[in-house]
Amino acid sequence: MFIVCMILAAVVPYLLCGINSAIIVTKIKSGQDIRELGSGNAGLTNTLRTQGKAAALFVLIGDILKGVLSIVIVHFLFRFLLGIDTYSHADGWTWINYMAGIFGVIGHVFPVYYGFKGGKGVLVTFAAMLAINWIAGVVPFIIFAIVVAISRYVSLGSITAAACYPFCVLIFSLMQNDSASWINFGLAAVIGVMLIYMHRENIKRLMTHTEKKLGQRSEENEAAK
Repeated sequence: MFIVCMILAAVVPYLLCGINSAIIVTKIKSGQDIRELGSGNAGLTNTLRTQGKAAALFVLIGDILKGVLSIVIVHFLFRFLLGIDTYSHADGWTWINYMAGIFGVIGHVFPVYYGFKGGKGVLVTFAAMLAINWIAGVVPFIIFAIVVAISRYVSLGSITAAACYPFCVLIFSLMQNDSASWINFGLAAVIGVMLIYMHRENIKRLMTHTEKKLGQRSEENEAAK
């Protein structure tokens, strides 16, 4: 049964987080594919730039819900089928939540429903962070907010927060006497590396000063005016 639960801990987050809110909302609103608009990313920022605030709000809600639900469902699967509390720091099973988070990000980035081409996973990762350990999740969000407020680059804030996340997990896991602290750190590092890798094109644009700042609309929207 443990093996079955482990398989479900990978499959459930992958399939659930593979449901892309940006693709669905854009298709309903304009009949277009968000991956062919603006930056080509199927995420919140590109939806905001190409579809407007109302559409972006639905994407925000959808991504947060699936990120949180993917972790909560895995927790209850282990709790009711095996009696394992994946939130118990003393028992050392918290790493299961981080593993589920990895597969959730993979599902969002490489969704089987959309030809394995999805978003960059920032919002769904943040939602999963809060569901796994809200304290370790809030700190990267604060870092993200500060960097974006200063630089006006959402991508730079995302990259910086992703780099800091594993260390936040380690610090708070150690503070909570979690027996799986270093395992959690390693799994969180995988999540952080994935997010940074998905922003490789943004990094190139940041280096060449061609990255769009927060509030800048897409070329399609500018041309439509």
